[in-house]
Amino acid sequence: MNIVASLLAGLLFGIGLVVSGMTNPAKIIGFLDLFGKWDPSLGFVMAGALLVGTVAFRFASKRQRAMLGTPISIPTKRDIDRRLVLGNLAFGIGWGLAGYCPGPAVTSLASGGAKPWIFFVAMLAGMAIFEIAERRKA
Repeated sequence: MNIVASLLAGLLFGIGLVVSGMTNPAKIIGFLDLFGKWDPSLGFVMAGALLVGTVAFRFASKRQRAMLGTPISIPTKRDIDRRLVLGNLAFGIGWGLAGYCPGPAVTSLASGGAKPWIFFVAMLAGMAIFEIAERRKA
């Protein structure tokens, strides 16, 4: 049942990305172009996500288990450390250069274009490098 719920949630998320235009890198680059032809539409998508997320986290924080019975584990760490800042910088630079973040990149793979595939492979390589570095450090 959890697999079906995860699949349906992922499909809903992907459809939302397509409908909102967030799988189009030009929309993302337009949002980041504050001094050019700025496109505020991503801001509205983010505001909607924050609203839904805030309500969902408030609801979830009062529960021990999810609706499907799995334990709820809400992160409690709130420190801003070097790893968090460097990770955010890497994410932001990649997002600004490519116009993709992970969700829209995966959704865009179905478009058949080369750019989302190049980004996806680079993203997987970055994840692998991180995992290798973490294992060496441990």
